[in-house]
Amino acid sequence: MNNRVIPPEIQVLGQSIMAMVGGMELLKSRAMKILAENGIPQLEPQGWYPMRNALTAIGSIEQKIGPVTMRAVGRKVPEHAKFPPEIRTLEEALGSLNVAYQMNHRGQQNGNIGGYRFETAPHGGRMICDNPYPCNFDHGIIEALCERFRPKDAMWVRVEHAPLGCRQKGGMDCTYLISW
Repeated sequence: MNNRVIPPEIQVLGQSIMAMVGGMELLKSRAMKILAENGIPQLEPQGWYPMRNALTAIGSIEQKIGPVTMRAVGRKVPEHAKFPPEIRTLEEALGSLNVAYQMNHRGQQNGNIGGYRFETAPHGGRMICDNPYPCNFDHGIIEALCERFRPKDAMWVRVEHAPLGCRQKGGMDCTYLISW
């Protein structure tokens, strides 16, 4: 995660946090314990929780259980988080990721939580993520969207972390190269 300071008033929607539990299916009780240890003892889908607590829990999951699990957690986000209902194509899904991000967070008047920016290209594009979530979390979200909305004429969609810039290495953003 990057060093962004998150104001205490910023909150995350509970159904978005439920992706942590969903991504750790075999370790559900451990996920619930980590959430409780980080100030989220009861999780309600329509409840709102401090983003700081959610980020601390996510960091703990990645540190204690590993990056593969964190990517699996990210892959569950599109199943649990609110997304605009009119999405039909991969370009629309990737382009609306920031809208979905904003729908699942509130209290953002200071603009301190970053977001997602998709730049389209023929048969692909790049996603710039400058939010405080871990790289593997975002990688999983992008992969899940690519699977769910894979173009019918594409056999696969590839998602790769660009070689330059990384929040885990102190950068303010990560860029993912997406091709199909």
